[in-house]
Amino acid sequence: MPTYQTPRSQDPSKPAWFYCLDHRTVEGEDGCRAEVRLGPYPTREEAEGALETVEKRNEEWDTDPAWNEEQDG
Repeated sequence: MPTYQTPRSQDPSKPAWFYCLDHRTVEGEDGCRAEVRLGPYPTREEAEGALETVEKRNEEWDTDPAWNEEQDG
C-alpha cells in the first residue's frame, strides 16, 4: 500500500512518478519510502530528469538575490 497522497494540483486518475535516490531509477507510487525519493512528477520522462531539475533549481536559488542578501548586524 503506497504512503504517498496525490497533491490536489495533480489529477488523481493519472499515475505519479518518482525518482529513487537509493536505486537511481524511476518508480511508481508503490516504490521506495518517501525519504529517498524525489517527486511526484506527472510523467515518467519528468521523473527521469529529476536530478537535472534539482541542479537547475539549486543554481537558480543560489543566484537569487532575495536569498543571498547581506544581513546587517
